[in-house]
Formats: sequence, structure tokens, C-alpha cells
Amino acid sequence: MKTGSQAKKMMQNAHLAPENNEDDLYSGYNDYNPMFDTEDLENDVAFQQAARTSHGRRSSSKATLTSSMGRPMTATIQDGVSRPMTAVQAAGYTKAAVRGSSFDPLGQARGPASPLEKKTSDSLEEKMRQLEKKVNELVEESCVANSCGDLKLALEKAKEAGRQERELLRQREQIAPPESINLDLTYTVLLNLASQYVANEMYAEALTTYQVIVKNKMFSNGGILKVNMGNIYLKQRNYSKAIKFYRMALDQITSSHKQMRIKIMENIGVAFIKTGQYVDAISSFEEIMSISPNLKAGFNLILCYFAIGNGEQMKKAFKNLIEVPLGVDCEDKYISLNDDLHTNLLIEAIKNDSLSQIERDRKSLAEEYIMTAAKLIAPAIETSFAVGYDWCVDAVKASHYVELANDLEINKATTYLRQQNFNQALETLKMFEKKDSRVKSAAATNLSFLYYLGNELEQATNYADLAVNSDRYNPAALTNKGNTVFANGDCEKAAEFYKEALRNDSLCTEALYNLGLAYKKLNRIDEALDCFLKLHAILPNSAQVLYQLASIYQIMEDPSQAIEWLLQLISVVPTDPHVLSKLGNLYDTEGDKSQAFHYYCESYRYFPSNIEVIEWLGAYYIDTQFCEKAIEYFERAALILPTQVKWQLMVASCYRRSGNYQKALEKYKVIHRKFPENVECLRFLVRLCTDMGLKEVQEYITKLKKAEKLKEIKEQRIKSGREGSARSRKEGSGDSGGTKGERLSAKLKALPGTSEPYESSSSKEIDASYADPLGPQPERPKTAARKRTEEDDFADEELGEDLLPE
Repeated sequence: MKTGSQAKKMMQNAHLAPENNEDDLYSGYNDYNPMFDTEDLENDVAFQQAARTSHGRRSSSKATLTSSMGRPMTATIQDGVSRPMTAVQAAGYTKAAVRGSSFDPLGQARGPASPLEKKTSDSLEEKMRQLEKKVNELVEESCVANSCGDLKLALEKAKEAGRQERELLRQREQIAPPESINLDLTYTVLLNLASQYVANEMYAEALTTYQVIVKNKMFSNGGILKVNMGNIYLKQRNYSKAIKFYRMALDQITSSHKQMRIKIMENIGVAFIKTGQYVDAISSFEEIMSISPNLKAGFNLILCYFAIGNGEQMKKAFKNLIEVPLGVDCEDKYISLNDDLHTNLLIEAIKNDSLSQIERDRKSLAEEYIMTAAKLIAPAIETSFAVGYDWCVDAVKASHYVELANDLEINKATTYLRQQNFNQALETLKMFEKKDSRVKSAAATNLSFLYYLGNELEQATNYADLAVNSDRYNPAALTNKGNTVFANGDCEKAAEFYKEALRNDSLCTEALYNLGLAYKKLNRIDEALDCFLKLHAILPNSAQVLYQLASIYQIMEDPSQAIEWLLQLISVVPTDPHVLSKLGNLYDTEGDKSQAFHYYCESYRYFPSNIEVIEWLGAYYIDTQFCEKAIEYFERAALILPTQVKWQLMVASCYRRSGNYQKALEKYKVIHRKFPENVECLRFLVRLCTDMGLKEVQEYITKLKKAEKLKEIKEQRIKSGREGSARSRKEGSGDSGGTKGERLSAKLKALPGTSEPYESSSSKEIDASYADPLGPQPERPKTAARKRTEEDDFADEELGEDLLPE
């Protein structure tokens, strides 16, 4: 109960409502509690004394202090009852306030608040939560590393996650019952570890990890991982175990997972095909086709029937294949039926979106399966390939792949080409002359190609024109048209057709290659180089492109660049003897004899019948004073060209230079028996017999005189014949220099006393006169005919195209 004094005070502060009934809207606005009067605080002695001294900071006071205004002091005891503290802090008053301190009600002088302290807990439960979070982060980092291709890092993160997870299990078992273990985390860590082992091809470790999951009964879905184990055994070619694990997984998967079961049955069928158990594979694929038919299973079923030679079942399976639903809408939905701008924009937008691309890919895959299956079974289902292919075409025409029938006919003609049956190919292709423009263009393109190969340029030109007129945007047709023009010698016009083909299809490599050849033929070397450099960016490992680049740099007289491109070329075709000999020639031109010798030796090793290579190697050994080794090469040249005496003379000369005069004499005698009128051989026989003091010297001298006389008569006849025909021939068209042997004979005529025996002192003169190609030879320029032959070889391979309709 309140005391009387307290009640009295409360009544003093109470405001009673006026007794009259008049409503004063502004009454009471000036009435306030005197406790909140702050205007007279300066005159309040008690307040000022408390502010100046520590009197106001006393913790307790037995006497009740009142201000001069009658306002009770804070935290005082009034009439035995403690009054609660008032919010003096908001007014800027603090216990630690000192005299002269500034008024700071918001506490801005104290600066920013200190940061919140992190909650620290050393409890075991908190540590386990942090450890579990770290395990999840490691698993996620492992998956990210795998997706980025860093398989080693992914495996390391997976192993670290496994170690941390085992530590977490050990700590949790100490404080909690086994039921509180996070099985999902354990399953995730083990599965990720096994997957990373598979990615790193560590199959034994992966199988061990999968076994840990499968054998743990606490993992409810662990049995499905037997599919992964079966996949590993399939990669290891352990097909029996793969089939075993696939079947175990199939038993544990319910029928509600229909697609999963079908995929496993497909794997079982593939494993049976690998082991040659085609009957069992047929059972798997037949079951799939009865439950949920798909293209892959249908195609594999045809393969199995083909393997066992069952023609009737092949027909049945082929019909099932072309009846597999694709789930693709017809393309009529992309055709606008009116001129509505909004509708047309919408159709253009959905025509090339991702869903349309998926539909096109699915349709393309179906066509590829059907085309391949038709080519495979056509010879096996009927008595001949043509009859079997016709059956396939009729079956396709009766299905919803009607437009594929024409492509099958084109493919039939191409198959005839591969079988070297050109007449049948021509007859098949000519059937399309009255078809729609797309098919007609494809058929005419191949007909043009066939006639081009047969060098029937007129027919090739006619069909090339037909192909271009049927489809002006067909790059293959334009390329073949350019080929026919190129073959007729109009390289400028051919280049225009090639450029038009490139405008229609910038990746038409045949057109780009032939454009480079046309520019090269026109001597527009910079443009040709640009074409082949672009082609090299598209086909970096094309031997033909690399060869043309080297050839162009050689024309530009830049042998170092030519060598660089040829070195790239031999990395692609390391056994090409012509490229190796060309490298040797370039190094020889640059003066690097050791590299030239290396590449000439490599060329000789792969093709030991190249006379130019043989001659260079023989001359190299003569220059390095290894005449015995040169004999091997010249003997091979004599074996390749037995009717040319110079190679046998070189062999004898090598024996003579190495000091083996007896062998040289025997060789010259053999040459004389084969070529009795050869003057050079008789001269060396006279020389050797004289030096060796043999009796046959006089006999050889007599034969030498007769041979020289016959040679003079022959030369006079040739000379008179030339003079008679000089008026009708161009200067220099005849044999102006004669053969090498004739030139050498002319030098020998200048020697004095040919009727007398040779003396030893005249050996130098004879060696100098007989300039056989044993010493350093003058550089032989590459003839245009030789270079043209090499370029034509490459041009002929690319100018003609065996192109199929897209």
C-alpha cells in the first residue's frame, strides 16, 4: 500500500479534466511536469553542486535530495522505496564526466566501435562441424579440378577428403552413437575417390574402392555401382566379369528405372559382341527393341545378324531400324504460311535454337545409321550388291525417311566407284538428271569428277555446268567446274570459280588448294603463298600443303624457309624419299655437306633406285677420298641402267683411283666386251696396259684407232644432218652439246700421239681430259619439266573430288 505522503505527491502531479463541458482544443499544451524543467537548472544549487563535485556520483544516499524545483534526484531512496535509474546517458551525462568536458550525447568522441568478437568454442561438436565442412569443400574442389582437366590434382583432393572423413568418423565415434554417423558424406567421399581413380586409369584402386561401397549394407543404393565396376572390366577387356557385374546391377535395379535398365542391357549386348557370342547379344538387343526401340540397339542388332549370316533377320532388323521413332517434328513448322512479321521473326528465332540443333543432330545420326546399315547388308541379303541395295532403297522409300532414298542412290554410285565399276556408277548417276535440283547437282558433280578422271574434259565440263546450274551454291560443283577450266589452261577463270566456291563455303579446302595452284601457275606467288598459309591453318598436318609451301619459298629464293617447311613435312611423312632428297639438295645448295649427306643417305635407304641420289652419294665419297665406298653406288646405278656405259666406267675409274689397277683393268675389259666401240674404255685400256707392261697394248691401240675413225664418221653424218634441217628448226633445238661421252671424246682428240703407247707421265693429262662425274660436279638446275611433274602429282590428287551430297 502507498503511504499518504506518496499519494499526496502523486495527486499534485495529476491533472483533472475540466468540469465544464466546453471543448478547448488547445487546453493542456502548456502543462508539463516540473521534473522536466531544464530552464532553471543554472539556478538549481543542488544540481550545480552535484555537477561540480563528486557529490552527484555517490553510490547511495540515505537522505532524499530534491532540487529547488521540487524534482527528486536520480537513484535516490524516497520514503524507503528505491527509485529506478533514469536514462541520463542519452543526455550526455556520464559518471566519468569531468569538469570542462564537451557535450557529446552521441558518443562520437569515443571513435568507432570495436569489431564483434568471433564466437570461439572449443567444444568437440564444433570441431566436428568444421571438419565436416572441410571434407565437403575438398570433395567439391576435387570435382572442379576434374572438370578442368587436372586429373592429378583431383585425385589428390579426393584422397585428402578421404583422410579427413576418416578422422571425422573416429572423433564422432568417441562422443556419439553409431546412428549419428553421416552416411551420405561417407558415400560421397568414397564415390568421388573411385571416380578419380578411374579418371586416372588406376583401375585396381577404383575397383577396391567400389567394393568398399558395395559390400557396406548401410548404403542402400550401393548395388547400382556395380555398373561402374562392369565398365572398368569392359575397359580392361575382361568381358566375362563385365557381363557378370552388369547382370548383378540389373538384378538390383527396379523396373521403375526403365532407361537405366536399357542402358545396362546395351552394355551387356556390346560385351557379348566383343566376345563373339552373337546369339546372346541378339537376345539383349531384341529385348531392348521390344521394350524401348532406339537407333543404337537397332544398328547393333543388324551387325549381330550380319555376323551370323542371317539375311532374313537382317531385313527384319533393318525395317525395325527405319521405324524407330525419333521424336522430331516435321520441318513444316519452320515454314511461314503468311506475311506476318512477328510470326516470321519467331520462326527465324526457333529455326536455329538449341532444340532445333538437337533435332538436326538426331536426324543426322539416324540417317548415318541407316546409310551404313544399307551398305553393310546390301551384298548379304540378296544375290548381288545391286539387288540388295535396291531392296534397301525400296524399304526406305516406304518409311518416313523418303528423302533419304535419293542419298542412298548416290551412295550406291559411290560404292560402284570404290569397286572400280565405273560404268555402273555412270548409269546410276545419270538416273538423277531429271530429279530435283539438290540431288541433280550432287549426281552431276560426281559425274563431272568421273569424266575428269577419265580425261574426257568435254563431258566433265558439260556435267560441271549442269551441277552449277542446278545449284549455284554447291561448292563442290563450283570446284569441279574450276577444275575443268584449269585443265583447259584458263587459270584466271578457274581461279574465279574457286573463289566463288570459297564464298559459298569458306572451309572448302579443295577449292582453296586449287586456288593456290592456279595462282602459282599464273606466277602470282604472294597470293599463292597466302592461300597455302590459310590452308595450313585449317589442315596443319597436310603433306601436300607443306610441300607446296616449301616449293613456293624455293621459287622465292628463300632456301632457309623452304628447309623449315620440308622439315615439318618429313615429320608427317618421314619415309618420303623425294622429300628427303629435296632436303639434301637444299642443304647442298646452302653448303652444308654433312646435312646434305644425311638426307641423301635417308632417301637412298627408302628408295635406292633414284639415279640423282646415287650419283650425288658416289661423288661425295670421291670428294672425301673414299673411292671404295663410291663403287657400291655406281654398281647399283649400272644395275638400274645397264645400257648406259658411263656408270660402269665410273666403277672402273673408282678402282683406278683407289690404286687397284688389276680390278680396274678387268672392269675395263668387261666394259669393252659389252661396248666394243666405246672410245673412252679403249683409251683407258691402252693407258693401263702400257703402265702395267702388258702385251695386249698394241691390240687395244688398233681398236682405239678404228673406234675413233667410226666415231668421226658418225659425227660428220650427224653434223651434215643438222645443217640440212637447221632452216626448219629453232636454234638450239637439236643435240647441241651431244652426250657426255661425246664431249669427253672430243677432249681426248686434242691429245698428241694417240697412235703411240701412253707413257706414265701423261696420266695427269688423261685424268684431266676424262671428266667423268667423280669430282665436283656443276650444279644442275631443276628443269621445268621435273618441277611441273611434281606439282602435277599433287594437283591431280586434289583437283578431282569424290564428293557426296551433304
